[in-house]
Amino acid sequence: MLHKSIINLLTGAAFALTLTGAASAAELRYAHVGAEGDIQTIFAAQAAEGIDAATNGEVTVSVYPASQLGGVAEMVDGVRMGSISMGHHDFASLARLVPEVAVFNAPFIYRDGAHALAATDPETSPALQAINEQLVAQGVRIIGRIYRGDRHISSNFEVKTPEDLSGKPFRAVPLELWVSMVKGFGAIPTPVEVAELPTALMTGVVVGQENPLTMIASNNLNEVQSHVSMTGHMRAVLAVFVNEEVWQGLTEEQRTAITTVLDEEAEKSLQMATEGEAELVEELKGRGMTILTEADGLDLDAFREGVSAQIAQDFPNFTPLIEQIQAVE
Repeated sequence: MLHKSIINLLTGAAFALTLTGAASAAELRYAHVGAEGDIQTIFAAQAAEGIDAATNGEVTVSVYPASQLGGVAEMVDGVRMGSISMGHHDFASLARLVPEVAVFNAPFIYRDGAHALAATDPETSPALQAINEQLVAQGVRIIGRIYRGDRHISSNFEVKTPEDLSGKPFRAVPLELWVSMVKGFGAIPTPVEVAELPTALMTGVVVGQENPLTMIASNNLNEVQSHVSMTGHMRAVLAVFVNEEVWQGLTEEQRTAITTVLDEEAEKSLQMATEGEAELVEELKGRGMTILTEADGLDLDAFREGVSAQIAQDFPNFTPLIEQIQAVE
């Protein structure tokens, strides 16, 4: 393990030096865990193409989707050390570096998708700018975001209230914020990596999970799940982050071009998620899934109250940051 870490560090240092010595040409390795067809996968591919065009080929981006360079923890460590240039995942994936960054994934804090993008803009969000300063000290900088859609609960039985999940093993993203949220659902948090999720659902290791409809559809979770409860508990916004030494090895013009492309792709991701949700509901119904809404007795207030109380208990330092986020117009 130590030998591997040393190699990663040396690889990252050598790559950063290459960028510094020849800032006019750079190749960035971009990793993420998204599956084919998911909005985040489309975002990364289009961002890579846009960056190449915007920099006249001076900066090229090679994308490694579907956990090709490791799971979430390995990806974050790789970006921090520089062996991976950049990546994207939930803001909370960076909480091992700066715990407060997880607030941007807190459930029930955004009014809508447009508010989520505004509140996570690295150039204008006061809360994110303050946290970014702390991340930069750890070698990582957030430079963009993706709107992936609202997250909903899927299960192999009807879920209308937290009581329906009481005492049952439910998949939690292996991050503290998700563990807290799943407790608020009334369930037993059971960490499962995304690559292992279909098998865990099929074998009963967990009885349910939560994700945007794009992920449920692209991963064919309808084959192992029968119901979707439209809780919309999270506006799923992901952070795009880069190794700081790699970032500083680029010219100012290149950095501006990259962030401009990422902003444009963020707006496209919001539009794609908004337009696609209604279509995905019908698609999943066609695949045999039962969709539950408030009209069917889904008690959103019960989920909101249970989750918000659990988050406040587990993360009391989030309160002032949540107030800043909710104040963003």
